[in-house]
Amino acid sequence: MKSMQQQPQHHLPLDLSVDLPLDLDEAVHRCLVAGFDGTTGVPDTLKRLIERGLGGVILFTRNVRDADQVRRLTDELRALRPDLLVAIDNEGGGIGHLVAAGAPEVPGSYALGVVDDPDLTARCADALAGHLASLGITVSYAPVADLQHHPANPIVRTRSFGADPELAARHLRAWITATEARGIASCAKHFPGHGGTVTDSHHEMAVDPRSYDEIRADVEPFRAAVAAGVPMLMSAHVVYPALDPERPATLSRRILGDLLRHDLGFEGVLVSDALEMKAIADRYGEAAGARLALAAGADQVIVAVPDLATTLACRDAVIGALRDGMLAEERVREAAGRVRKLAERYAGVVEEGAVAPWEAGAGLDAARRAVRGGSAGSGGGAVSPPGRGAYVLDLFPPPHPALNWGGEDLLSAVRALDPTASGMALNEAPVDPAALAEGVLRWAAGVPLVVATSDAGLYPWQAELRAALAAGRGDAVLVDTGLPDSGASSGSLCSYGRGRVNLRALAEVLVGGA
Repeated sequence: MKSMQQQPQHHLPLDLSVDLPLDLDEAVHRCLVAGFDGTTGVPDTLKRLIERGLGGVILFTRNVRDADQVRRLTDELRALRPDLLVAIDNEGGGIGHLVAAGAPEVPGSYALGVVDDPDLTARCADALAGHLASLGITVSYAPVADLQHHPANPIVRTRSFGADPELAARHLRAWITATEARGIASCAKHFPGHGGTVTDSHHEMAVDPRSYDEIRADVEPFRAAVAAGVPMLMSAHVVYPALDPERPATLSRRILGDLLRHDLGFEGVLVSDALEMKAIADRYGEAAGARLALAAGADQVIVAVPDLATTLACRDAVIGALRDGMLAEERVREAAGRVRKLAERYAGVVEEGAVAPWEAGAGLDAARRAVRGGSAGSGGGAVSPPGRGAYVLDLFPPPHPALNWGGEDLLSAVRALDPTASGMALNEAPVDPAALAEGVLRWAAGVPLVVATSDAGLYPWQAELRAALAAGRGDAVLVDTGLPDSGASSGSLCSYGRGRVNLRALAEVLVGGA
């Protein structure tokens, strides 16, 4: 979408707030988090929203050119109002909105769970949080508290610490504590858990059909996060018929009120996942989603699209609901009060250049320790490295457009250590898989063959190519950069993620050392 700098003025929604009491108008704006376009200068529409009390902004790759530019941008935003919250998704792994700004490279959470060293998780979280502090970013929409236990789940996977609630709880505590020590607000997501679905809520409404007793296990990591003092939680755009058969969690009073506030005792800020995700936008629309989410118990709603007209439409829907009595004034004031309290605690930033150093090598250390043969917890099977001069075929899905997974490839990582290596990186199904397999066997004749897949259980074309090549070359080294699937060999080399450091660690093993 176009940014508002490029939108003709008559396309803006009608401002319905002219006769609201000033404090209530400010409270409505506190409940909004807005995305915007550009790396320099704040759009006039965004300036007006900030002046009227906008709770926060969310940055994406589109807002990042380099570290100095990001710091200038956050300084400019906060000069408009010092208590503005500046947020970003900052999970590590393949989600790399701040790569151009020199972000520390850490593996995704699943690799940290495989290593199962909470101190190491804390070191990685500290590096990410320290970097945010240096950029003037005060809110990190991380860590992921979802459990990954459904093999067909398309969206959680290596973003999760694993399937075990107790393991996830250990690492959530470590992550949250380290982030808090840096003065950055962490946010556990996506309550009450997205790991039991087979649908990506970015694309359509997801449903978790399990029983209440089964879902309770997914809630436990969030309970641990609350006990650890996490200041924010993010809701899931998922329907849980056992909890509320009618509304997704983001719009459900039963889930946000009865379960989260009453059962878990969470008193911090509950923020919705982005309203433009298809699970909400296609069924309810962003504007109605904003109204319903706040009525259900959310304190802030994220409108991440850069077109600020969508944010204004959400704002006006909330104001209209206040006027019509569909949304209680007390609910909006309560939500805004929680946001103000959060801002008082976290909106202050460390002076540029005054941030204590972080451990730049923590992420590579973690990624190296996570690499192993066989399944997680096997202790690492022995995989003979192919050595130098290998032919590497790296198969992986295209980057996720919403999460900005970077699309880095294993071949490039191997060639950085061994320029004699050759091969191909492929992120879409080939037109003729059989012909490609024949070609790879021909091109790799006389040299070691490495065949890497990423979540092949979700992408049959990867599994098909892997099987054909393994049949033609019994000595091929099989690599998995996602979660191992049922068709993978027990001797496959696994990284449990394909962030930059995951691929570097794999390359070191394949080449035989750095």
